[in-house]
Amino acid sequence: MPAALLVWWPLWFLFMGALMSQEELRLTIGPALGLGTGYTVWHLLPDWPTLEPLLTLLLDTPQFFVMFWNSIGQSVAQVAGNLLVGAPAAWAISRLRFRGRSMVRGLYIVLMLLPFQVTMVPSYLVLRQFGLLDTPWAIILPGIFSTFPVFIMELGFDTVPREVLESASIDGANQWQRFWRIGIPLGIPGLISALTLGFLDAWNAIEQPMTFLESPQYWPLSLFFTDPANLDTKQLGLAMAASLWMLLPSILAFRFGQTYLEAGLTKGAVKG
Repeated sequence: MPAALLVWWPLWFLFMGALMSQEELRLTIGPALGLGTGYTVWHLLPDWPTLEPLLTLLLDTPQFFVMFWNSIGQSVAQVAGNLLVGAPAAWAISRLRFRGRSMVRGLYIVLMLLPFQVTMVPSYLVLRQFGLLDTPWAIILPGIFSTFPVFIMELGFDTVPREVLESASIDGANQWQRFWRIGIPLGIPGLISALTLGFLDAWNAIEQPMTFLESPQYWPLSLFFTDPANLDTKQLGLAMAASLWMLLPSILAFRFGQTYLEAGLTKGAVKG
C-alpha cells in the first residue's frame, strides 16, 4: 500500500494542480519556486477549483497542440514501422535456421543494450549524409529499426508450438503462410507487448529530438518544456495541465496493452 501511494501521489499532485488557480498555486508551492515567503504546503483538494488552466491550454496555446500532433505522428509511425519491419525479423530469428543466426541475434541484443549516447554520433552522421536532419524522419526511421521491439516479439514467437508449425508445413504451408496464419495470431501477446513499449518509448523520447531536430515546428511534446517561454513560473497551472495532458496517451496505451504486456512477458520468461 505505501508503495502504491508513492506511485499515485505525483499523478494526484498533477491532477489537483491542474484544477488550482494561479493564486492558490502561488500560495501553496510558490515559496519553493521563489514566488513568495513562508512554507510550502499542498492541499489534497483545491480550495478554489477552476478549469482556467485546462481551458487556457486547450483554447489559447496553439504551440502545445502542434507539438502534441507531432508526437502522435512520430510515435504512431514508429510503432507501425516496428510491426512491419520488426515482426518478420523477429520471426526469422525465432523460427528460421540459417547460417549466422546466432551472430545476428547476438548483434540485435548488443545494439539493444547500447545507450543512445553511444550511437548518437554515428546516427547523426548517417542522418546528415542522407539529408534527414531537422526532419521528422530523423526521429521516425531510427525508431522503426529499433532492436528492442524485435527482441520482445521474438520471445512471443518462441512460444508458438513447433508441432503446429510442422503440421502446417506437412499440409503444404510455406514459410510466409506459417508466419502470417499461425505466427501472427499466436504471437499477439508478444506483438502487443512490443508495440505498447515501443509507443511509450517513442512518446517519451527527449534525447533524440533534442539532438536531431532544430526547428520547433517539428518538435514533439516531450520538448514542450525545454522552451523557456513554456516554463514561465507565472503559469504554474498551465504547466500542470500540460503535464497531465501529456501523460494521458501513455496511460491509455498502457491500459490498452496491459493484459498483453503481462502475458507476453510471462510467456517469454517461462520459455523452453
